[in-house]
Amino acid sequence: MIKDIAKNLVELKKEFVKTYDGTSQIQELIPMSKSDSFPIEESHFDLLHQFAKKNPIYYNSFEKKINSIDCIVYEGDINKYWLNSIQHGSSKAPFSPTWIMSGYVGAMCAKELGYSEVLDIGSGDGRTAYCAKILGMESFSIEIDNSLVDLQNTLTSTLDFHPHCSDAISFDYSSLNLSCPVFFIGGLAQMGGTFLANEILEKINSISTLKKNTGWVFAGTLSQKYAPDPKNEAGWGTLIANSDLETIENIFLPTAWTLHEPDETLYIFAKSI
Repeated sequence: MIKDIAKNLVELKKEFVKTYDGTSQIQELIPMSKSDSFPIEESHFDLLHQFAKKNPIYYNSFEKKINSIDCIVYEGDINKYWLNSIQHGSSKAPFSPTWIMSGYVGAMCAKELGYSEVLDIGSGDGRTAYCAKILGMESFSIEIDNSLVDLQNTLTSTLDFHPHCSDAISFDYSSLNLSCPVFFIGGLAQMGGTFLANEILEKINSISTLKKNTGWVFAGTLSQKYAPDPKNEAGWGTLIANSDLETIENIFLPTAWTLHEPDETLYIFAKSI
């Protein structure tokens, strides 16, 4: 079912791009209600829309029917947060969000794979952690930029996804009492993601109770703008091989940075061998 939802979301995105004539910096859509293409609980759709409506990066929204699906399109501007996010010395990638619906589908996949906690690393506005909370998982959002964490705190009145303003590399993960977590690593491999992932892998592997119980999610790209990894995996192959990980699932999902690209972002789910 999850793969079907992801495929249908990608089809909506491709159709939306054909007709969208706005000038906003970022755009995304969320279906308005449950359907055969999106068999998701109505209450979950309500919470996804609440996140977008309360989020200050979006300044406009409108209804639009796409592929016979009634949707709400959200238009936004992330310039302020993008600039703030690159000012930190240890920041490895500027803020550029996945779609809210993509965060939800990614969290669905993590839950189906058996993980009980989601850690959204380099979380931006915390959308993946928020979506995990909708699905009944425990979640934690780790973000180095204080303005983005302030934004997240304005959204926790609906669901508390535990925002932490911290450098993810120095954060004390043992303090969270994790049992079976999955880490969503922010940033493409070619944009500093491998450095961030390596450092956190080392920390988690030093916690004996987590080394074999932890999952990893990496956002990969097939774009020719970036040099390919010799071991593929959309830029993550070398890290996966050198870290004794194995890929257990792949899923393509829309993100803000692939709106006008033919290929979606490949989310790679991996675990220790």
